[in-house]
Amino acid sequence: MSDALTPMMRQYRRIKSELPPDTILFFRLGDFYEMFFEDAVEAARILDIALTKRQKVPMCGVPHHTYETYLAKLIRAGKKVAVCDQVEDPALAKGVVRREVTGILTPGAVLTDQILESKRHNYLAALYENKGLFGLAVLDLSTGAFQAEEAGDPETIRDNLLRLAPSECVLPAEAARDPAAPMRALLNNLPALMTSPYDDWTFEYETAHDTLLRHFKIQSLECFGGEGRTTLIGASGGLLHYVLNALHRNLAHVRCLAIRNPGDFLIMDEATRSNLDLVVSRGVPSVSLSASSNRSDSPATTLLGVLDSAKTPMGGRLLREWVLRPLTNLAAIKERHDAVEAFSKDRALLRDLREAFEQVRDLERIMARLGAGSGNARDLRALAQSLAALPAVRALVSASPVHLLAALGQTIQPQPELVELVEKAIVAEPPLSVKDGGIIRHGYHAGLDELRAAATQGRNWLAEYQVREQERTGIKTIKVRHNKIFGYYIEVSKGQAHKAPPDYARKQTLVNAERFITPELKSYETKVLGANESAMALEYDIFLEVRSTVVQAMNFILASAEALAQLDVLASLAERALALHYARPVMTQTSELTIRDGRHPVVEQMPDANRFVPNDTLLDGGENRVIIITGPNMAGKSTYIRQVALIAIMAQMGSFVPAAAATIGIVDRVFTRVGASDDLVRGRSTFMVEMQEAANILNNATPQSLIVLDEIGRGTSTFDGISIAWAVAEHLHGVVKAKTLFATHFHELTDLALTLSGVKNYNVLVREQADGIVFIRKIVPGATDKSYGIQVARLAGLPQEVVDRAREILLNLEEGEFGEAGQPKLAIHRPRKGKTHSDQLALF
Repeated sequence: MSDALTPMMRQYRRIKSELPPDTILFFRLGDFYEMFFEDAVEAARILDIALTKRQKVPMCGVPHHTYETYLAKLIRAGKKVAVCDQVEDPALAKGVVRREVTGILTPGAVLTDQILESKRHNYLAALYENKGLFGLAVLDLSTGAFQAEEAGDPETIRDNLLRLAPSECVLPAEAARDPAAPMRALLNNLPALMTSPYDDWTFEYETAHDTLLRHFKIQSLECFGGEGRTTLIGASGGLLHYVLNALHRNLAHVRCLAIRNPGDFLIMDEATRSNLDLVVSRGVPSVSLSASSNRSDSPATTLLGVLDSAKTPMGGRLLREWVLRPLTNLAAIKERHDAVEAFSKDRALLRDLREAFEQVRDLERIMARLGAGSGNARDLRALAQSLAALPAVRALVSASPVHLLAALGQTIQPQPELVELVEKAIVAEPPLSVKDGGIIRHGYHAGLDELRAAATQGRNWLAEYQVREQERTGIKTIKVRHNKIFGYYIEVSKGQAHKAPPDYARKQTLVNAERFITPELKSYETKVLGANESAMALEYDIFLEVRSTVVQAMNFILASAEALAQLDVLASLAERALALHYARPVMTQTSELTIRDGRHPVVEQMPDANRFVPNDTLLDGGENRVIIITGPNMAGKSTYIRQVALIAIMAQMGSFVPAAAATIGIVDRVFTRVGASDDLVRGRSTFMVEMQEAANILNNATPQSLIVLDEIGRGTSTFDGISIAWAVAEHLHGVVKAKTLFATHFHELTDLALTLSGVKNYNVLVREQADGIVFIRKIVPGATDKSYGIQVARLAGLPQEVVDRAREILLNLEEGEFGEAGQPKLAIHRPRKGKTHSDQLALF
C-alpha cells in the first residue's frame, strides 16, 4: 500500500492533507469506511475494534451501514471526524473512484439522534474580542437556533458560556495560539470545552458582515438589530464561515440571527444556577423544610425536572432556556401568565392540546436533517405525522381571547399538501437506507411500478427455470442461486456433476459442488438485475424529489415549530400549576416581594418528603430590606432562602409559583452565596472562594437585585467572620439597598436591627425537649440566641462521650474563659455522677 503502488493511497493522502491535523478520516472503500496510519491506531483504541496491518500500514474499518454508531463513539470522545464518500459509481469509474469529503463532524456539529439529547441544545460557539469588547455567537446545527450577544465584561461572557454549555468553541487562530489572549484566558476555566482555531480574517468585520448578508440573502443586518456591532458580527460571521467552509455543512435551516440584549433577562451567574439546582442537581439538600434528608439523582431534583412535562423535544429545549433566562419585561411576563391561566382554567382545552402534541415529533431536528441532505424516508414519515397535528392545534388556540395564544395559533401554518404528498409517496414503514429501495408506495409512480413488475416477473421466471432444468437434466439437486461476484448460476452437487448437459458452461469448482451458467440464464439475469437496479435508482430519484418539495416549505414549518414549542411550554406550566397547586403571582415594577405560604418547588416533590411546612416572606426596599435569619442547623434556613429565590425566578420565567399568593416586584439579578468548598484547580481556599463570591455580589448588585446569603465569614476566625459579615450586611443595607435574605449562625448580627431601620430579624422555630429538640420548620419574627449545635451533633450520630464532653466545654465557655487560677476553663472537667474523667486529655 505504498504511494508508488497504490493510486488510491495517493488519493487518501491528498484528502487527508487538506484536513485539520486533529481530524480522523473515514475513507469509503466499498462497503466499509476505512482508517489508516495514526487515525487507525487512535480509532481502534476508542472504538475497541481490530487493528490490522497491510504492507506495514496500520488500518481498521467499520461497516458503512452502521458507521453512525462508531461516529457517535468518536464524537463523545471529543474527536473530529471527516466522512469521505465515493461520489461516482465504482462500476463506471475509470481508474480510482472519485471521492470527496461530504462532511466533517465535531462535538458541536452533529445531527444524529444517537449523540444528541432530545431536550437540550447542542451548541457550537464562537468568540471574538476587539478592544476589550467580547462577542459570543452560538449555533445549534441540529435545530437551526442561532443567537449572539456582546459584552465588555469577560465574566458575563464566561457565565453565558457556562449557561449555554456549548460542545465546541471556535476562536480566531492567533488568539487560540496565544495563552495570554483575553479569549484564551476566558476559556482557561473551561477545560472540558473543545476549542477549534479558524482563520483570523473570517472574524474581521467586513468579511463576517459579508458572510452574514450572503447567507441570509439580505442587504443589511438592521432587520436583526446587529448593524455596526463589531464583535457580535465578527463572532457570528466567523462561526457561519467555519460551518459552511471548514465543516462543509448546508445551513438552509438557519433562517435568522437572534441578537440577545442581556438587559432583557434576569441575570444569574453560574454559582447561582448551581446553588439553586435549576437544571443540574447538586443532590437534594440534607437540610429541608420537609425533613427529607435522602439524596437522589433523578431529574425531579432540579427545578427543570419538576416543571418539565413538555410533550415535544422542542418544548423541552425551550423550557430549559426559560428556566435559565427568565424575563425582566413586565408585559412579556404577564403575557405568559395570561396564557398559563387560560389553560389552567380550561382543562378540556389543555387536555386536547396536550393530546395533539403527543403526535408531534422533533420538527426542528427533522427539518435540519432534511435540509442538510442527510434526512431519510423515516424523517419524512415523522414530519408528515407531526404536520397532520397542526390543524387541530391551530383550531384550539387561534381564536383565543388571550393575545399570546392567538398569535401563536395564527403563526402555525398547516401543510396539508405536504402531508398528502408524503402519505401517497412513502410507505408506512420505510427502511433506514434511501438507496436500497422499498421506500416508494406502489401506485405512486407508473414507471417505477413497471420496473418492479419486470423484476418480480424475472424472479418468477428463475423459479420456473430451476424446476424446468431439474426435469430436463434429471438432476433433482439443481439450484439456481445468486451472489455479487458471479451473478446468477446453476449449482450441481459433486456426485451429479457428470450429468451436466453440454450447454452448461463451468464457472466455478467447489469441494462439494460445481457451478455452471447457461446463455438463457445470463440473458434473464440481465433483465432481472437491470430492472431491479433501475427500480432502486428511480426510487432514490423520487425520494429526492419528495424531500426537495418538503424542504421548500422549510420557513413555514420551522415557524410553526417555534410556535408549537412555546405552546407546549405554556401548556406544561399550566399542567404543573394544576397538579402541584401553584398560584399566579402578581407582578409589579415595585421593590415589593411578598409571599404567603411559600414552598420549595423541588424539595416538596421529593419521593420521601414529609408534609412541607409553608412560610411567608416580606421583602421591600424600605423597612424590610435585609432579613437576618437565625436558627440551628437542619432547621430549614437554607431551604427557606433558596425557595424565595426560586419563586422569584419561576414568576419571571412565566410560571405560576408554589405559594398561596405572591406579589413579585421585577428583579434584575439573583445572587446566591451558599455553602463553601475549596477550588483546588484554581488554588483558592474555602474562605477565598467565599470572599470572591461576596465581592462579586457587593460590586454588581443593584437596588433591584435579590440576594440570598447562607453564611458569610465562616471560613476564618470567629471575630474576623463576624466583622466581615456585619460589614457586608451594612453595605447591602446602606449602599447597595438590594432585597437580601441573610441566614447566619452569628447571633451578634441580630443587633443590626437595633441600628439599621431596614433590617428585620427572623428565626426558625425549635421545640426543646428533655432528650433533644424538634424542628418546627416555621419562620417567625424575632431573633434567637441559641444554635443547638450539640443537639444537632447528637442527631447526626456523634458518639455520646463526645457529645457529653462538648456540653462541658460549652458550659465552661458560657461561664467565662479563665478560672481563678488562670487555667483555661475549656480544659476543666466536670465529674458526673458515676463517672470519672481522669484519663481524658484536656483540650489545652
